[in-house]
Amino acid sequence: KGDIYVIIVSTDKAKKHRGTAAFVVEKDTPGFTFGKKEHKLGIRASYTYELVFENCRVPKENMLGSDGEGFKIAMAILDGGRISIAAQAVGIAQGAYEQALAYSKIREQFGRPISANQGIQWMLADMHTRIEAARLLTLHSAYLRDAGQPHTEESAMAKLYAAECSMWVTVKAVQIFGGYGYSREYPVERMMRDAKITEIYEGTSEVQRIVIANSILR
Repeated sequence: KGDIYVIIVSTDKAKKHRGTAAFVVEKDTPGFTFGKKEHKLGIRASYTYELVFENCRVPKENMLGSDGEGFKIAMAILDGGRISIAAQAVGIAQGAYEQALAYSKIREQFGRPISANQGIQWMLADMHTRIEAARLLTLHSAYLRDAGQPHTEESAMAKLYAAECSMWVTVKAVQIFGGYGYSREYPVERMMRDAKITEIYEGTSEVQRIVIANSILR
């Protein structure tokens, strides 16, 4: 649980997303409490709680920016957040790939390591290639952000590709491990569960495709 939260609220429903504002809310604010703890598929080291607001009054001084800028602020945060999620996805994929690569060299079938089988080699080659592509997209979007240049499209591309790469790589890692991959004796099943969230938060993969399409079609 954090000490400070940024909440996007509706101030004028008739204006839709232009009728929103961002407020800083401290955890001890009267009327602000935590609900149930969510039991998640993955990223279990990071706790997720329901936030409950009942007659919670926040002073105007806690507003970030101006009234009507809530959506704009949220989108600016997401541009940077998507780069972080892309980096997370690359890290998960890299870890799963390294586990699968090492295992393929020591797991023997019919008197030789499974890494000698072309089917395994192709999976490893594709895993390595996709991870490097995801890494470069992520680094490029991070470079643009550091340089103060527009990066909405690039961060969406990095997040989309890295997240889907991470999910694909972790599934292949479990496949290379075979039955062991499905057990908790090895970490690849956890990595597969952790990878899924990267396709969901900071905007789903479908949302990233909309962002990219809007950018290239305008």
